[in-house]
Amino acid sequence: MATQTPKRILIAPLDWGLGHTTRCIPIIRYLLNLGHIPVVACNTSQRSFIEETFGSIEIIHLDGYDVTYSKWNRFGQIGLLSQLPRINKTISAEHKWLEKNAGDLKLNGIISDNRYGLCHAKIPSVIMTHQLQVQTGFGNLADSTIQKVHYEYLERFNATWVVDAAGEPNLGGKLSHPRQVPKHTNYIGLLSQFEGKTNEGTVADTGNLVILLSGPEPQRTELSAMLWQQLQDFEGKVIFIEGNENAVAPSSIPKHVTYHKRQKYATLKPLLQSAGMVICRSGYSTIMDLTILNKKAILIPTPGQTEQEYLGKHLRKEGLFYCAKQDGFEINDAVKRAAAFPYKSALLGKAYSSYKTVVDEWLMAL
Repeated sequence: MATQTPKRILIAPLDWGLGHTTRCIPIIRYLLNLGHIPVVACNTSQRSFIEETFGSIEIIHLDGYDVTYSKWNRFGQIGLLSQLPRINKTISAEHKWLEKNAGDLKLNGIISDNRYGLCHAKIPSVIMTHQLQVQTGFGNLADSTIQKVHYEYLERFNATWVVDAAGEPNLGGKLSHPRQVPKHTNYIGLLSQFEGKTNEGTVADTGNLVILLSGPEPQRTELSAMLWQQLQDFEGKVIFIEGNENAVAPSSIPKHVTYHKRQKYATLKPLLQSAGMVICRSGYSTIMDLTILNKKAILIPTPGQTEQEYLGKHLRKEGLFYCAKQDGFEINDAVKRAAAFPYKSALLGKAYSSYKTVVDEWLMAL
């Protein structure tokens, strides 16, 4: 698409882990290539990742939701529900922040990734999500009730962009394809930080076991400690990536393990390409990255995070990824079982460029 008069577009990803930030990368990159001006609103951790990826880019600080998943979340989402008042307060605060600063920022449009307060009455506002049917863990009645509230939030925006393929096959299952969708809904395909770099070389699969950790604390650290203990006696080369620059490095690292705190795009992609198997959370953005690279993985859902638990079960049932619970996880047994898993191809390669058509149409209307 020919470059229009440059538009200033606010991009605001949620801060639950880095997944929402990484999946905004192709959209930011596309806007830059078209000559537009992305203005990224994010917290300190997200800012570090964005600057590593793009270098000089306009960034403004915006506090996140700071949701945590503790051991309480293993029992009916009690821990998450207790945080709802604070989440609602944050949504209200970010809306007031936008109302106050939109004029000075001279925004032409807003793309919010799961930040429900960033809609504006006078600025075209889009919300991105992959989860239309929220999984509460309390059954169908609770799911239906929460969905109605969720849609009320989504319909405050001018459009809802669903991050998944529109038909079959898709990754999200009933999360992204409920019976009824919100008004002004568009399926924009899949988003991966690894999309759009066809000139880069491909690293051969060397059979490494890559452990890629992500997601909210303290569960990320708990899984890290468990896997680190188990891999000491694992036979084979392991690349261990914490996914958190604030992680405390182990005092002693075995010879068969290469340890990283966090990797940026340029170094993460070849490490994943070298993997014979990946162990990671069943976060949606991670799954999109694995799918575009055609990588086999053992998914470990965050305990109590019902979206990840559903995705793990769904993708295992579809034969796409092996999934195991964190409780009782044993690395040698999991790798053995995963070796016998079918790992069917999702055939979703074309879905990773679909977003461009939707973005083009939206920009033309600004």
